[in-house]
Amino acid sequence: MSPSKNSSHHGNSSVSPAENGFSDRFSQLNSEKAVEELIQQPLVQGIDDHLIEFSEALRTVAKALRRVTEGKASAQAEAAEWKRKYELERARNMHLEEKVLSSGGHYHKLDDERPENLKYQTVLSDETGEQCELYSGKDDICAHEVLRDGEPDSASSGVQNKIMKKASFKLSWCCKGEKSDRHKHDIVSFEMGNITTAERSSKQISLKWESPPCTVLILTKPNSTSVRILCFEMVRWLKEQKKLNIFVEPRVKAELLTESSYYNFVQTWQDDKEMLLLHMKVDLVVTLGGDGTVLWAASMFKGPVPTVVPFSLGSLGFMTPFYSEHYREYLNSILHGPISITLRHRLQCHIIRDSAKSEYESEGPMLVLNEVTIDRGISSFLTNLECYCDNSFVTCVQGDGLILSTTSGSTAYSLAAGGSMVHPQVPGILFTPICPHSLSFRPLILPEHVTVRVVVPFNSRSHAWVSFDGKDRKQLGPGDALMCSMAPWPVPTVCQIDSTSDFLRSIHEGLHWNLRKTQSFDGPRDP
Repeated sequence: MSPSKNSSHHGNSSVSPAENGFSDRFSQLNSEKAVEELIQQPLVQGIDDHLIEFSEALRTVAKALRRVTEGKASAQAEAAEWKRKYELERARNMHLEEKVLSSGGHYHKLDDERPENLKYQTVLSDETGEQCELYSGKDDICAHEVLRDGEPDSASSGVQNKIMKKASFKLSWCCKGEKSDRHKHDIVSFEMGNITTAERSSKQISLKWESPPCTVLILTKPNSTSVRILCFEMVRWLKEQKKLNIFVEPRVKAELLTESSYYNFVQTWQDDKEMLLLHMKVDLVVTLGGDGTVLWAASMFKGPVPTVVPFSLGSLGFMTPFYSEHYREYLNSILHGPISITLRHRLQCHIIRDSAKSEYESEGPMLVLNEVTIDRGISSFLTNLECYCDNSFVTCVQGDGLILSTTSGSTAYSLAAGGSMVHPQVPGILFTPICPHSLSFRPLILPEHVTVRVVVPFNSRSHAWVSFDGKDRKQLGPGDALMCSMAPWPVPTVCQIDSTSDFLRSIHEGLHWNLRKTQSFDGPRDP
């Protein structure tokens, strides 16, 4: 028994301290010196390592969350755009169907026996023989429309069933040096391993009236005596000499009627709903003021914009080539045509809030002719903005803000912030920082087909503020995104000569671009 007990006891204690390390460790913990060394050296070092790993893990999680937020914003913007297109198409189809049913007519498409350039013509006819015709030719665009006013109220019962017919016109590309005004397409050829561009279009657009204009909208700069006097004179001349229908703003109509009851023939609108339908009635928009009046005219039209004739009565006029002293000669020429026009592109903007519960919850669209400005407002902190072009990261803006400008707005705020002056016919989006806290941050010009997304990151120290052509200022909080892309509805403005000549004249006369005293000819010369 004793040997077995000893053997058993010996067996239990046969494991050496070196094998399990427990006895040595326990003895070390009984020593205060060992405890101090353990706390000061290996334990602290281990905590530092864990903190570094934890910090890196947090950064990884933050990046993943940011990618998720970016994907959500992109999906919301795309869904909102598709919903907008669907609603517009649905409303248009319902309107056509209601019109056909109410008139007892029928809707049909022309057969393929028509000429080649008329195959895409669609006609809406009724029993009276009137037609609402939309025509898309092969090389140019035509519009033929017969528009009927909405239901009149009791005060206008005497003008029931009144028909206003818009002027039809044709747009074509002009090519210098040729008699034909057909568009000279960009032809890219691949021959013998080389890629070449055979020929290019001048991109100068000409508008030719196929029926005379009937209705003119006149917009004026407020609080100007000279503009008011010119407006009175122009309205009288257009009515008496040209027999045109005249629309003005409610404010201007009140001024006209205060001046004389003769101006009772002038028409206006009562609310925003009627204002949104002006493009269906107006053939020409005449602006009397500066570039600000042109911006106001563009902001009135959320969709298609009638041709704008801008007269210069402001301080600077980059978009107003016509002088008011000769308005009769200019308007005579424009009403007879053909005329050169500049298609000034606009930006279409949406705001998607971080709190949006659905991809359809977006603010907009907001249309701008000059620029969208994102700045820090009254905050003393730098603006922190993450910018993306489609799905590609562009940069993080740290400074006073960012300007997204059209080429027409390149001579406005973007120019003051260091951006380049760009011809208005060049399609693109200017990406100009405002006082960036970096010596290497230079402006960019992005192509027209991209969508720019500007996001306020969650680690931003302050909110940002966005304004559209200097108006409608809105706050952007962390996680909010601003989406900007090229709008499908440009602003056509009439040229005095052509788009290039008018642009160069505006920067010479308005900015005195590269104005310098000529170098003396009697100095030293090369031998």
